[in-house]
Amino acid sequence: MHSAPTALAPDWLAVPDDPDDLAAGVWPASAHRDADGALVIGGVPVGDLVRSHGTPLLVLDEGEVRRRAAALRDAFETAATAHGTSARIYYAGKAFLSTAVARWMVEEGLNVDVCTGGELQVALAASVDPAHIGFHGNNKSAAELESAVEVGVGTIIIDSSIEIERLAAITARTGTVQRVMLRVNSGVHAETHDFLATAHEDQKFGTPLADAAAMVARIRELSGLEFVGLHCHIGSQIFGVAGFRESASRVLDLHAELLEGGPVPQLNLGGGFGIAYTRADDPAPVAELAEGIVAAVAEGCAARGIDLPLLSFEPGRAIIGNAGVTLYEIGTIKDVVLENGSRRYLSVDGGMSDNARPALYGAQFSARLASRESDGEPVLSRVVGKHCESGDIVVDHEYLPADAAPGDLLAVPATGAYCAPLSSNYNHVPRPPIVAVRDGAARVIVRGETVADLLSRDVGITEPDSDALHPQTSEGER
Repeated sequence: MHSAPTALAPDWLAVPDDPDDLAAGVWPASAHRDADGALVIGGVPVGDLVRSHGTPLLVLDEGEVRRRAAALRDAFETAATAHGTSARIYYAGKAFLSTAVARWMVEEGLNVDVCTGGELQVALAASVDPAHIGFHGNNKSAAELESAVEVGVGTIIIDSSIEIERLAAITARTGTVQRVMLRVNSGVHAETHDFLATAHEDQKFGTPLADAAAMVARIRELSGLEFVGLHCHIGSQIFGVAGFRESASRVLDLHAELLEGGPVPQLNLGGGFGIAYTRADDPAPVAELAEGIVAAVAEGCAARGIDLPLLSFEPGRAIIGNAGVTLYEIGTIKDVVLENGSRRYLSVDGGMSDNARPALYGAQFSARLASRESDGEPVLSRVVGKHCESGDIVVDHEYLPADAAPGDLLAVPATGAYCAPLSSNYNHVPRPPIVAVRDGAARVIVRGETVADLLSRDVGITEPDSDALHPQTSEGER
């Protein structure tokens, strides 16, 4: 095998000059190699992390999370102020939520967005002020709505007519008034995977623009509901401003119409800001994105002769995605020679149970040797997991050193968002621990599972012998 380009490689994947380099923007800013060539994240060598916690292991750079949260907050607040309004940032907890992360968001001046009762409980356990929580979801149960009203959630985003009546019954019974927004579909199909595009008409979220005025009228009839604005989310992993600009224009037509019947103080344009998973990805800088979106709303309001509302946004991936790095150990290696080229398969000790995104969306990731540097020539490789599925792919296309070997540590960057939340126990594989690093210190923020944890849920086993079961995490994680 050799480093010459092959027909099996996609056009966007270039043969690297240095298969050990760490592409800026893909990895946490703190990531670098030490004098021995080993990867260091947040001031902590990955070898130390693996010795303490085993592999697979999700490492979250706390400093990177905080830096990105503050940058988004500052960018949108600056852009909003320049146009005569204000902006609020809600961290989209669905990207990854734990009590530690929720606290980081509050400390950086962000609100928190949740979409299930479970996520709400995590935020509350982190002592997030309920008034600074937004609650999404296309099928919020009566119990979830009751809980949200009881604790004083700041805003509930209504997703259907049924939810209006369900929530109205709760507020009537409890004698409360609940602030609500209405989620609408602008009809703008974001340039992303179909499963990530959330504002076109043929999908489960929100209500068509044509039906929204009647729904808002019904909300305004109910004394227990306070209508505070419209919400629209066009999708995820979006790099530019064009989709937001078009969506805002359509939603502002409805916004202007609704002003005739009462105040519409807020407009939430969602999130979905893209990040770099590979060197080929080129997301817009945060300041450019913020100015472009806010300017589009300001221009739209001016054209319609209406005041610019308070703006809110819900980034998740853009805050936490590039802060995460997953560490694996290489187990087996196979070379596959085909008519149009050759590819090397490197199997690691995790897979689709800790990163389902390649299987779900065909998502592309990067990878680098983490335990050492190499002078081996770059070879087209595919990183695959240990699960009994041919689609168990962690990194579909990457050039890795030819001398990569069993026992080497492999690092996959940009795994901070939608990896842990989508994780599973497929094939009875325990979910890995999550460790936060910052300024040379590491701490577990989510405990790793063991096989004993999984068997404890099986009612056919009375007392599983944890000592007799081989755990997937170290002694210190039990």
